[in-house]
Amino acid sequence: MNSGVHNSRRVAAFIVARWLMTKDFPANLLPEGQDRAFVQDLVYTVIRRLRPLRRILGGFLKTWPKGELEALLYVGAAQILYMPEVPDFAAVNETVNAAKACENKSIAKVVNGVLRNLLRNQASLTLGTELETFPTSIGKRWTARFGMENAEKLAAHHNAPAETYLARKDGTFVTLERGVKVTDVPGFATGEFIVQDPGTALAIELLDPKPGETVLDACAAPGGKTVQIAWRGAAVTACEVNPKRRARLVENLKRLGLAVEVVEAVPRCVSPAVSPSSLLPAAGETHRGTEFAKVLVDAPCSNTGVFRRRPDARWNWSVEKLAELVKLQAEILDRCAPLVAPGGTLVYSTCSNEPEENLDQVNAFLVRHPEFTLAATRESVPYETNHDGAFTAALVRG
Repeated sequence: MNSGVHNSRRVAAFIVARWLMTKDFPANLLPEGQDRAFVQDLVYTVIRRLRPLRRILGGFLKTWPKGELEALLYVGAAQILYMPEVPDFAAVNETVNAAKACENKSIAKVVNGVLRNLLRNQASLTLGTELETFPTSIGKRWTARFGMENAEKLAAHHNAPAETYLARKDGTFVTLERGVKVTDVPGFATGEFIVQDPGTALAIELLDPKPGETVLDACAAPGGKTVQIAWRGAAVTACEVNPKRRARLVENLKRLGLAVEVVEAVPRCVSPAVSPSSLLPAAGETHRGTEFAKVLVDAPCSNTGVFRRRPDARWNWSVEKLAELVKLQAEILDRCAPLVAPGGTLVYSTCSNEPEENLDQVNAFLVRHPEFTLAATRESVPYETNHDGAFTAALVRG
């Protein structure tokens, strides 16, 4: 599909087709310009509602299409079924116009026929539950943990468009008005704020960085928590092993005018390898002179707390991947433990609501490291807080 023709539905269909084929991050494919917000809403609605869209469209098709046609049908149906702010005539006409630009001219006829048939039968269609929009394994986990009613609330939260929050230097959070570009907000150029959800504040609250304290942010990019630590006057060392993410971190810190040491590896650690944790000291090693008063491990996780912002992440989730992440988190914690000075604090955080990555992970760490004690835990469950899901624990070294 040639996305050069300026039609927001065509651009959205191109992104959906690309995502279906490659599983690239859809956020990286979004266009700049005035249509960006609409295209993002449309693409994210398709990704969130993929299961019911496929079920419903399947009732109007003899054989399931692929490529351009599949993407265009998703885009058209998503507007009709899930975007009431879009008039039905616009949803059909604009999607058909987008289809007319395809090399295969029969695609437009199919799109027109299916979408008009969908409109005629809309009243009799069953959209299904919010949980149906997630992989069955996630729905079962959430139902077992939270109960059916709350699991539905959680799924509904993650299916709603995400609000954008600005975290300011004074520790407050404000909601960005929908449609306003972050770069147009007064104070952007002078580094008065960063984009960050209030759920991230839990880790900073437990870390409680003080002016002059040495703090290691062990998994730092894109740098939101690094910035908040620096704003409180601590002497931060930010470690990020991924070159692209590290470059983004440096860029963010430069815009904010913050003097933070950014390293690709913690001082005196082992040579680089594939695993992020391999850039940290090997388990059991003690490196005097590299100890910090406080260490933050904002660990790689399954992202189940931020499905609202990362709708594609639900389709990458699996029990097998969860187990791999749990193993990696444990390795990172083990290799960061020796970097905490006696009497210092290790704060572990995730943007997940899965027990294996959170309290279970902390309890297992305490068994392996009896020199640490659990001081406090905090958790943001989205249907309770209306913020991103997050977990954090403060562990004090004796």
